[in-house]
Amino acid sequence: MASYKLFTPAKVGAITLKNRIVMAPMTRSRAIGNIPNDLIAEYYGQRAAAGLIVTEGTSPSPNGLGYARIPGIFSQEQVDGWKKVTSAVHAKGGKIYVQLMHTGRISHVLNLPAGAEVLAPSAVAAAGQMWTDSAQMQDNPTPRALTSEELQSTKAEFVNAAKNAIEAGFDGVELHGANGYLLEQFLSPISNIRTDNYGGSIENRARFVLEVAADVAAAIGADKTGIRLSPYGVASDMPHYPEIDATYTYLATELNKLNIAYIHLVDHSAMGAPAVPVEIKQAIRAAFKNTLILAGGLTRETGEALLESGLADLVAFGRPFINNPDLVERFESNKPLSTDLQFDLFYTPGEKGYTDYPVYQEQPA
Repeated sequence: MASYKLFTPAKVGAITLKNRIVMAPMTRSRAIGNIPNDLIAEYYGQRAAAGLIVTEGTSPSPNGLGYARIPGIFSQEQVDGWKKVTSAVHAKGGKIYVQLMHTGRISHVLNLPAGAEVLAPSAVAAAGQMWTDSAQMQDNPTPRALTSEELQSTKAEFVNAAKNAIEAGFDGVELHGANGYLLEQFLSPISNIRTDNYGGSIENRARFVLEVAADVAAAIGADKTGIRLSPYGVASDMPHYPEIDATYTYLATELNKLNIAYIHLVDHSAMGAPAVPVEIKQAIRAAFKNTLILAGGLTRETGEALLESGLADLVAFGRPFINNPDLVERFESNKPLSTDLQFDLFYTPGEKGYTDYPVYQEQPA
């Protein structure tokens, strides 16, 4: 197995990873009161054999806490909670980035703390519904458009969250520019109908994302800053538009100028979304000179093939890490993966379907 590129070290920005396997960010909704806890520390510690863990989406702001029970990283109590998580991962020789996710219009006031608001680039509601613990499924609301002043304060929230992440012991931060959340809402001409210099042209629609990336990189180091993108993704009501390829090629070119550590490109076709054309992956690979992580329905073999081809530097796995806490060890020893995946427990509170999946050795013959 030594010949597998998957298991070779890789340098990413400021750190060296022990292998090229990334645990992809996955919302798990276990942060009671939006504060990371001992259970979350146990969960990530169990999976620390990954070369890099990217945490679940974590809000930089009270306004960004759109889902029930997702963590934040804007209060001291949250920072202290995350210190338990980073300590658990580092104790096992792992590396961990926090994913900064402001949900924007994908939210509901019943999920937000008092005084917080559902904000977005424009007052355009997303189709679909949002789970709330107090009233179950509710229609997505029409957000309020961010004012010019709020654009600046929201950028400052990302910067403050990034600084908090370093204080909490994270190795870096990943900006969530995918899956239809706030940053991607700026990129799309369907969710962003602004008429100021943050809307209209590709350059204007990309401006907020690039400014957030630049400000975060300036605050904590470009070598500790990554971003996740999902061109052709349709999550959270993000219909296609003609300039997708041009938008993401421009974005990759400008992110390359910022010299950030990585772009994490996700293809959700394994879950029913349209496939990301290989041409756009190649265009981003050509435009962006630092690390490219590819994710989306990969297996050990398809991940290895991406590394061998040079299209990816690292490969990320999501759901297989849920029910295989020892995924890296199973890949290395060519053991079968668990097929026991409890979908109904993905987003429920508590340890069931979270920290109680066994490692291979514990399974009966």
